[in-house]
Amino acid sequence: MAQRDVVFPAGRQALYERNRYSPAVRSNGLLFVSGQVGSREDGSPEPGLEAQVRRAFENLNAVLAAAGCSFDDVVDVTVFIVDPAERFERIWAVVPAYWGQAPYPNITCVGVTWLYGFDFEIKVIAKLPEGAPA
Repeated sequence: MAQRDVVFPAGRQALYERNRYSPAVRSNGLLFVSGQVGSREDGSPEPGLEAQVRRAFENLNAVLAAAGCSFDDVVDVTVFIVDPAERFERIWAVVPAYWGQAPYPNITCVGVTWLYGFDFEIKVIAKLPEGAPA
């Protein structure tokens, strides 16, 4: 098996090592980013739904930046929401600050019952910029 080309954002490698997963992997010109939640540096949830969503996007953007990408390079988004009937509108009020301009990436929203103490998770696939390590 080939060695995975893993991307780590600054200051969070210990968290990923403790939980035994890679924040992102480069492969064939794409960046596959693991689900990002609204966790603080120590891994604990950011209190408050809207603050947790903002922190999830900030964590996502840190992973993207570590690979030389931004949200503008994102082509596929999957979000997981605990109790989406209750929380979707509040979450979606925060999203435009991070989403960028049209054309937007595609998205799949999934309602779940549990996210390890979090209410929102976002995972993406991004196209690596030309000249970036593939």
